[in-house]
Amino acid sequence: MKAVTLYNKGMYLVNGIPTETASVSPEEARRGTIAYSILEAHNVSGNMDKLQIKFDALVSHDITYVGIIQTARASGLKEFPIPYAMTNCHNSLCAVGGTINEDDHVFGLSAAKKYGGIYVPANQSVIHSYAREELAGCGKMILGSDSHTRYGALGTMGVGEGGPELVKQLLKNTYDVNRPEVVMVYLHGTPKKGIGPHDVALALVGATFADGFVKNKVLEFVGPGVKGLSIDFRNGIDVMTTETTCLSSIWITDEVTKKHFEVHGRPADYKELKPADVAYYDAMIDIDLGEMESMIALPFHPSNVYTIHDFVANAKEILASVEAEAAAKFKKAKLDLVSKVQPDGTVLADQGIIAGCAGGMFDSIDEAAAILRDHDTGNGYFSLSVYPTSVPVSLELTRIGVTADLLSAGAVIKPSFCGPCFGAGDVPANNGLSLRHTTRNFPNREGSKPGEGQLSGVALMDARSIAATARNGGIITAATDVDYDYTPHEYHFDKKVYEKRLYYGFGKADPSVDLILGPNITDWPKQYALTENILLELAAVIHDPVTTTDELIPSGETSSYRSNPLRLSEFALSRRCPDYVGNSKAVAKQEADRREGVVSDKLRAVLNAVGDGDPATLAALVNTTQFGSCVFANKPGDGSAREQAASCQKVLGGFGNICYEFATKRYRSNCINWGILPFTLDKDTPFEYEVGDCVFVPAIRAAVEMGTETIPAKVVRKDGTVEGITLYLKGLTPDEKEIILDGCLMNYYAKRMD
Repeated sequence: MKAVTLYNKGMYLVNGIPTETASVSPEEARRGTIAYSILEAHNVSGNMDKLQIKFDALVSHDITYVGIIQTARASGLKEFPIPYAMTNCHNSLCAVGGTINEDDHVFGLSAAKKYGGIYVPANQSVIHSYAREELAGCGKMILGSDSHTRYGALGTMGVGEGGPELVKQLLKNTYDVNRPEVVMVYLHGTPKKGIGPHDVALALVGATFADGFVKNKVLEFVGPGVKGLSIDFRNGIDVMTTETTCLSSIWITDEVTKKHFEVHGRPADYKELKPADVAYYDAMIDIDLGEMESMIALPFHPSNVYTIHDFVANAKEILASVEAEAAAKFKKAKLDLVSKVQPDGTVLADQGIIAGCAGGMFDSIDEAAAILRDHDTGNGYFSLSVYPTSVPVSLELTRIGVTADLLSAGAVIKPSFCGPCFGAGDVPANNGLSLRHTTRNFPNREGSKPGEGQLSGVALMDARSIAATARNGGIITAATDVDYDYTPHEYHFDKKVYEKRLYYGFGKADPSVDLILGPNITDWPKQYALTENILLELAAVIHDPVTTTDELIPSGETSSYRSNPLRLSEFALSRRCPDYVGNSKAVAKQEADRREGVVSDKLRAVLNAVGDGDPATLAALVNTTQFGSCVFANKPGDGSAREQAASCQKVLGGFGNICYEFATKRYRSNCINWGILPFTLDKDTPFEYEVGDCVFVPAIRAAVEMGTETIPAKVVRKDGTVEGITLYLKGLTPDEKEIILDGCLMNYYAKRMD
């Protein structure tokens, strides 16, 4: 029997039992979902089809909070209106980039004091661990500037978006979205010994990602299987729902949830959440936990999933396909993974990492230690690093002896840090294969630089199977295949360590405090309103099935420059399209010259072509047409919520994205908030144009103002030929139209302050 089964049709849940029919209409029964009730409680529009959400709390980390605060400050921010926690879990390696990382941290503390925020110093907790410990509550909603903002297992709907959406909340505006469909995730059965949350999560991602089964929808977890899962197990599944491209998640709550809030000293934040006696869902995912096997996700995506048994049995063929994908993407680096297959058919990995919001939780580390107890990792190439998700978790693991067991087995214990999840910690050797209980295994998330001939790969596995692999000296092993004794320890949360170190400033804003601005913290360059027409030169053309935000703006050491828009923009698409930055800068220079009355030969030639050679038309077009760069990708924006994937394009003079569809709502929102036109194509329209070709969109300002969704445009090829093309600009809200017309969200707010 399959562990995960999809039902692409409406389903009722009647008294806890899935069924296709009920006596209540679907529209009426939709109100019976947990998701509907929470969204309704937070919606201020009065229209449940067009939601305007106000959140209960905000969370950011040190890759994003500087830009958020700088943008909000420029837009009139006086104090934080709701709890806003700023964690320092991404730019924690202060040895990288001189003083700039710690400069950001000092800025964050000064901002918390000035505006009334919560400041979590470096290595105290990763962002989502802190939110689970101190901010989540049953029936609440939290918005985070990190894509893995997911607290559904704690009865909290978390949404991960780009920084500008947090700016809106800080300025007491709303998060606007059409009412999402809700998908039932029905859990039943009991996991076998050795099965962990990442096994379930990877199976779910593998079943749903490719065809967008739950894209921009809410996953609602119900069923008898929930009650047998610990809170950490639930959290471990929940945080990975981001990789399905869903909008948010929510779970039924019970005594296990209640105990979490009691342990964390917040019993009042618990309440029972469950669907009504009759609830209707737009689709259903059935998960038989008893059929779940140990899983592995091979490079370069969490959906590239196999059971560990199937992978080992077919390792040469599977790894050869990974090598072929790498060869197609990266021209300067050669990935050699087939050599990991040993003469006896086993597969040898080089590294194991248990870390972050997915892997660094108490239960996973506790059971991993039990698997390794009285064994060792060996003294070969394989190494094991463990990053507890917060200081309270690390302290409890130390008190009960788990840390000692891991150290005795040869593991290295490291502080709370998200680095291994995005390429800023434990970078493996060239051609290394790293096994990680983290959230993603996109290219470069392990920290390699294929543009410089360096390339390694990450496979995602549960901490239990990573421990089993470590116990076997790096031979990839399913945890279900090893014998071990395990009695779960009861977790005790010690808040005193936070009280001694964290700054709790909500409600204590002090306007007299000056922001401390290090030399790397700079303001955004001036942006201009949308002109009558727009001309877009293709600076990058990517035909990959999906383009991730890590390719649009690489993670890793580049994160040190997150507070300096100009410096950071130099890395845009650098590991996927190395010529992109130079191409965009050349276009931006021509646009700057145009504003000064100097028209480049290329701009003149292209506008002359679309103007049919008429001198008067050419003169008019020169004065009314912005010239900017553009990225074409089949499906851009999978992955991180960080807005820099869009803002770096805008800083470089980018004014448009053209695609068949956006991989996520959050990336499309980032584009809009930075004044980048989110054009789409009909799926049957071939896009055979090249870098250097130009797309002229006449009367674009009028089209945006009027809400015109079908946009006729012209493509001017490098050889001067002109072809027609139809672009689409669908579903812009009134506010989104104004943001695009004004040039970006900052301009939108600044205009309304005047």
